Amino acid sequence: MASGDLEWLDGGVTAVPGILAGGIVAGIKPSGKKDLALIYSSTPARAAAVFTSNQVKGAPVLVSTEHVRSGQAQAIVASSGCANVCTGERGIQDAREMTRLVGELLRIPANHVLIASTGVIGVPLPMDKIRAALPKLAKSLSPQGGRAAAEAILTTDTRIKEAALRVEVGGRPVTIGGIAKGVAMLEPHLATMFCFVATDAVVARGALSPAVRRAVDRSFNRTTIDSDQSTSDTVAVLANGLAENTPLESGARGLRQFAGGLEALMTKLARLLVADGEGATKLVTIAVRGATSRRDALLAARSVANSPLVKTAINGQDPNWGRIMMALGKSPARVEQEKVSIAVGDERLVERGMLKEGVRLERVREIMGESEYDITIDLGLGRGEERVWTCDLSEEYVRLNAKYTT
Repeated sequence: MASGDLEWLDGGVTAVPGILAGGIVAGIKPSGKKDLALIYSSTPARAAAVFTSNQVKGAPVLVSTEHVRSGQAQAIVASSGCANVCTGERGIQDAREMTRLVGELLRIPANHVLIASTGVIGVPLPMDKIRAALPKLAKSLSPQGGRAAAEAILTTDTRIKEAALRVEVGGRPVTIGGIAKGVAMLEPHLATMFCFVATDAVVARGALSPAVRRAVDRSFNRTTIDSDQSTSDTVAVLANGLAENTPLESGARGLRQFAGGLEALMTKLARLLVADGEGATKLVTIAVRGATSRRDALLAARSVANSPLVKTAINGQDPNWGRIMMALGKSPARVEQEKVSIAVGDERLVERGMLKEGVRLERVREIMGESEYDITIDLGLGRGEERVWTCDLSEEYVRLNAKYTT
């Protein structure tokens, strides 16, 4: 493997040496499905995390934010079915108790345990069930338990999201693996989504957090399902150092190679989230180029990606390019309509802000019938480029969210 090249591996977070995981049924979900997950590094690990910027934050986010400040962690416990948000002081106490109990079971400090919860807002955790289940969860830990953990964090997701890769860093192979969930209330900064990643890389103090933030910004922060931002979003990374590579220092080539692998992994997981969006049938990349700046390109792409009218047109395979023009025009980005061109897949649909003469609309509809495709927009004003991944908006999304609490 050439330096910096990626080799995709089977599995997820437990593809990483020294990482154990498990997932069990604790009884939090009325469905009786797995709802309690644990990820554990057999050795102390460097830790970094990014959380939702929503002003309403769940108790687990507040507790994990406090715990990760030391830059050290060894375990992540996550529950699904109840978000532990807007639950007052009781919610904080419950989150702290979960980290304490996990710490005791694993014989590590409570502040080396990160915690995350997802599900309905405003309902306290069923702590009696969780207390009873945690010893069983700790016993379930295994090098093959990543998939069970990935299953236990799901809410309305229809499938597991996991990925792993190997990248050569400074002449040594480094493994990175992760799991994720989240298919609605999803437009990160962050966004209901979790991503838990582990790596065996040795990362110097102060170097992991910037790499994580950049990877998140280029992956999860370029997704949208419904433009709503969760109260519970958490991306956490544990680096246990078992690869015994030269410590990755800020600014060094090795760190850039590692960061590239981390971004590739998170990008794959981010795309899996959008493709499994509630009721989604399409994964569409909105690519904007020719903007006056990269920021303008992102603003324009987000405006198109979040437009309910564009998203319903995607669902109906309707080449209604006027909706894309509308969404561009309402964005804060500089747009001059007579310079805009739009292509769907390989078919140019719009030129100079008007329907292209001779456009093959039947070809556009054919492309829009595919499960994945690109909409490429050229603003014709500069060199700024960005992209956002979005999905269609279907009747199934409305059905799911009209009765979410029941």
